Amino acid sequence: MLRLTEVKLPLDHAEDAIKAAILKKLDIVASQLVGFSIFKRSYDARKKNDIGLIYTLDVEVQNEAPLRKRFKKDRHVGPTPDMGYKPVAQAPAQLTTRPIVIGTGPCGIFAGLVLAQMGFRPILLERGKSVRERTVDTFGFWRKKALNPESNAQFGEGGAGTFSDGKLYSRVGDPEYYGRKVLTELVKAGAPAEILYVSKPHVGTLRLVAVVQRLRAEIEALGGEFRFQSRVDDLEIDNGRVRGVRLANGEQLASDHIVLAVGHSARDTFQMLLRRGVYLEAKPISVGFRIEHPQSLIDRARFGAQAGNKILGAADYKLVHHCTNGRAVYSFCMCPGGTVVAAASEPGHVVTNGMSQYSRNEHNANSAIVVGLDLADYADHPLAGMDLQRQLESHAFELGGGTYDAPAQLMGDFLAGRPSTAFGSVMPSYTPGVHLADLSHSLPDFAIAAIREALPVFDRQIAGFAMHDALLTGIETRTSSPIRIKRNDDGQSLNTLGLYPAGEGAGYAGGILSAGIDGIKTAQLVALSMTRT
Repeated sequence: MLRLTEVKLPLDHAEDAIKAAILKKLDIVASQLVGFSIFKRSYDARKKNDIGLIYTLDVEVQNEAPLRKRFKKDRHVGPTPDMGYKPVAQAPAQLTTRPIVIGTGPCGIFAGLVLAQMGFRPILLERGKSVRERTVDTFGFWRKKALNPESNAQFGEGGAGTFSDGKLYSRVGDPEYYGRKVLTELVKAGAPAEILYVSKPHVGTLRLVAVVQRLRAEIEALGGEFRFQSRVDDLEIDNGRVRGVRLANGEQLASDHIVLAVGHSARDTFQMLLRRGVYLEAKPISVGFRIEHPQSLIDRARFGAQAGNKILGAADYKLVHHCTNGRAVYSFCMCPGGTVVAAASEPGHVVTNGMSQYSRNEHNANSAIVVGLDLADYADHPLAGMDLQRQLESHAFELGGGTYDAPAQLMGDFLAGRPSTAFGSVMPSYTPGVHLADLSHSLPDFAIAAIREALPVFDRQIAGFAMHDALLTGIETRTSSPIRIKRNDDGQSLNTLGLYPAGEGAGYAGGILSAGIDGIKTAQLVALSMTRT
């Protein structure tokens, strides 16, 4: 097959326009075209009065060889790459040991799925509950302020990404098309088929719950085993090699191959790893606020007269500003038509995140506006970033009134340096609730100064962004893991053989898709090691 890229068509193109564009580009007649499929569809909104769609197409034609020769110098026409997933190993017929996967976020699930598909019958350990039970606990916290430290927006089957926008795009390099494997398995598990071709696919929380359940069923059908409410409290390490795990209930499980996919909020696990001598180091983090605008404002700013177009959907944005004090302020995890959610996992802390359902039809748009911190700001020991996160989250809890309400401030008041006393036209979506306050002391002074400088700059890119009534809700601290658990080229810890740090918690991913990709890569390295030993 041939792959055609940069095929541009009007937003309102006719149904047969794609076929016509293929025939024109390849200069062939209709009888030569066997068929085509859409590999990717994006849009170009740089000119709001002329928004167009851009397609990448896989095309099957009769007598392909002459066309390949004719277009060999055309960078927009070439062979369709082989994107099919190929297992790297198969479990021995008499498998004597089983790999353990700690954590059932996207990294752990896809590591477990690939291992199961290769016949290794993995054991997946999850400190939290199954995704349905976890959903009850999470919504219970949002509605009744009843936090379960082991079952919440961070911990439980599906990982932190389950209670987010369900975004499925990433900037990581993926020459082996493992991302396609992730998307294909998600579609098989019930995700919308469109995630295979739209440029910024997402699923949404409620749909993700059912998808995660079906992925678990697939792993179990292949011989894998899930154990919920099974927190790993210690590793069994003998002479620099991991030999198993000890659970919170005292049970010990033996394994020489352990995938550590715990996510970015497993702080007690990070402390245990440091205590046991597993090499880890601090990495830079970012901190800031969630910001809410009317989604209609963002739609108009991005799409002009095409705001509300069904194909374009709710508009997003990506912003960055390099400040005069040397800091970078940027938007993160933008959730069109979504809500700001409580993402605390420890008592007495307030943490915000963003979430959207598949429809993205809530009134507000929200994103994190965060400032990058340097290691020199805090890192005098490996867990210093984690300690700083805890300090800021605890202070936010106090600013919010000590009830899990989040501190919030109107943007105009924040820029003017005065506390807010009443809401404006933008009403908060955060539950349990918000407490109007002065956010100027909720973050380090340099971070507050940087955000105050950046917001008016962002207003020049998105008209109305710095509107007085836009709402800032504090605080956002968990954009990424505060540590990196370094690993060798074979995927194993630098100083603990058999331990495979993976995913976002280990510092090697950021989001559902990249975590899933890292889970696949890690599973393959485990499989190759197990077939050699």
